[in-house]
Amino acid sequence: MADDKLLSVDEALARVLAGVTRLSGEEDVPLSKALSRTLATDLVSRRTQPPVAVSAMDGYALRAADLAASGARLKVVGESAAGHGYGAALGAGEAARIFTGAPVPAGADTILLQEDATIDAAGVGSASPSPPPPGRHIRERGLDFREGDAALFAGTRLGPSELALAAAINHPLLPVARRPRVALIASGDELVPPGAEPGPAQIIACNGYAVAAIAETAGAQVIDLGIFRDDIAELERGLEEARAAKADIVVTLGGASVGDHDLLRPALARQGMALDFWRIAMRPGKPLIHGTLGETRILGLPGNPVAAFVCALVFLAPLIRALQGDPRAGADESEAAIAGAPLKANKGRRDYMRATLTRDAEGRLVATPQALQDSSLLTELARSQALLIRDAGAPTVDTGGACRILRLPGAFVGA
Repeated sequence: MADDKLLSVDEALARVLAGVTRLSGEEDVPLSKALSRTLATDLVSRRTQPPVAVSAMDGYALRAADLAASGARLKVVGESAAGHGYGAALGAGEAARIFTGAPVPAGADTILLQEDATIDAAGVGSASPSPPPPGRHIRERGLDFREGDAALFAGTRLGPSELALAAAINHPLLPVARRPRVALIASGDELVPPGAEPGPAQIIACNGYAVAAIAETAGAQVIDLGIFRDDIAELERGLEEARAAKADIVVTLGGASVGDHDLLRPALARQGMALDFWRIAMRPGKPLIHGTLGETRILGLPGNPVAAFVCALVFLAPLIRALQGDPRAGADESEAAIAGAPLKANKGRRDYMRATLTRDAEGRLVATPQALQDSSLLTELARSQALLIRDAGAPTVDTGGACRILRLPGAFVGA
């Protein structure tokens, strides 16, 4: 059973997304800049695709009835290519050479594939005893979409296929929701930026780069405010800078726990944050702060690199998507897989284990957890393609047993 003193992951996510509506404001962006943005309004097709009936294959356009007689030969009277139609109607006993995407001449009602055709001085005939029936290999006008039809809808997150469709319906500019502004505040006397020479007890600050990448992939504009010392006044200065930057979400990195040097909660309290929760039944990522500071939403992520990464993936990305009007922002995106190694029984917190992904001989996803799962180990994260999810109270699973995984962004499934 889950630890009843801690909030479950599902309840925490529901509370993070509670009452979230699309931010006011939208902008028109060119197709080339719209990847991962979210449509603010429906897109209506400005054209019909295909605009006329076209051939789906290379071959010969003709009348099916003209091939009905055994040994029939048709006179080839012209050619139709993509962008350059034949331009005349076919009469009885006539055919036109045709190529993929080319307009079907008037009078033709089927396509004889070039590999099924025989050509001689008498014309073209069918090498098959069963010539093509009417309509074979023809893409009818409007098969894909028609002018005036709604093709893409508000709330759609724009990926490669959606951008292709938007281009095809002739929208060079897309109306998209305003990008949420996400301000990052890293805290810790032990942190120095990449390129600096760390002291004996210092480390390089890395969490911000992963969190910023997750936020930007979800559609946010990231404002990195830098590193702040373990000092309440310093942290308050960072929060004031975030509010001055009109951040919709403030993400803090580190200082979310209850140690003597974890000063984030007191700093937030002094700034007037209404705390929602700060501990969840999750591994890694137990100390997660969520609250509001006026209209600004606060997410305080743990300092351990993997914990910060997982929490950003599970909570920050859906929040960013919800603020852009994505109706699927909180949807379960986990997938079924089979375990590549035995899994121990889980206890009171949902566990997100770094795992590699491969496929077995039957094509099923196989998730094999890394041997080391310490939340400070970035090497194991970089070598993984998924998080293997173990719910609180999950029983043991043998190798080959069922499990659930959440793919990591850009993950490649190995052979």
